[in-house]
Amino acid sequence: MSDEGSEGSSTAALIEALGVKRNATIGLLVGFAVAVAGYAIRVFELLGPVGGARSYPIVGPEAWFLLLAVVFASATALAVTLVLTAIRLIGLSTAEN
Repeated sequence: MSDEGSEGSSTAALIEALGVKRNATIGLLVGFAVAVAGYAIRVFELLGPVGGARSYPIVGPEAWFLLLAVVFASATALAVTLVLTAIRLIGLSTAEN
């Protein structure tokens, strides 16, 4: 029983030391910003119209691009969080030596 408590506290200490919560917040903000920019560029055709005729079943192109933006935001948020956490981990490991 006591091992589970110490593992939980050591995991929490590691998460705190790596700044995972801060990195996740930054990742979510960057992911949201990138998704909004991508959605606006595509839906409002800021870089010009889409070439060729396409059909978008059931809901239309705006809804499909919104779903794509959600996926893109979550993937970007995860990537940014992982990169920032890895940078912090490398910084902590070199500071220890």
